[in-house]
Amino acid sequence: MATATVLFEHRKRRNRYRLRHVGGERPRLSVFRSNKHIYAQVIDDRIGRTLASACSLESELRAAGEAVRGAALAQKIGKLIGERSLAAGITSVVFDRGGYRYHGQVKALADSAREAGLAF
Repeated sequence: MATATVLFEHRKRRNRYRLRHVGGERPRLSVFRSNKHIYAQVIDDRIGRTLASACSLESELRAAGEAVRGAALAQKIGKLIGERSLAAGITSVVFDRGGYRYHGQVKALADSAREAGLAF
């Protein structure tokens, strides 16, 4: 019987394979969730560099003083990564959800990034 970690890694590898072969030359918007925080990066895999990033640990989000969690926090991160990507001159990306299902926080982040102007 395969463990949850093995199954997660398998889904992640399968997703990245599709992105590499279908996504073409666009940068990748990668999402990582931990139990407490959510992170997003726009990565150019050709040169191996992060072009823009946003996470829930940033002082901009913590300074507001609000205890925002879950999908509401993911929406703020999506808006922030969208704005930073556009400022860096990136308008189109491929969405790398990793091994996570496309619902909840991941979906909220993606929808918010689209609303901010990113195309994927």
